[in-house]
Amino acid sequence: MGILSWILLGLVVGLLAKFIIPGVGPGGFLVTIILGIVGAFIGGFISTRLGFGTVTGFNLPSLAIATGGAVILLLGYRMIKK
Repeated sequence: MGILSWILLGLVVGLLAKFIIPGVGPGGFLVTIILGIVGAFIGGFISTRLGFGTVTGFNLPSLAIATGGAVILLLGYRMIKK
């Protein structure tokens, strides 16, 4: 995946994570993209270690894995902030 694909995937995943976990979250548009990109890395790392697969492109399994990672990241952020 190219850098533009990672940014687009990050935007979509960040928005999905904010939709799944509503409420006051970190930052705005740029932070949402960063949350999604970092979440994709976290989701890919965890799912690879557990044997579920990895983020390979802009497809449904990769989107689910990346969204799961972004949700974990968002929950972790909120737990640390409290």
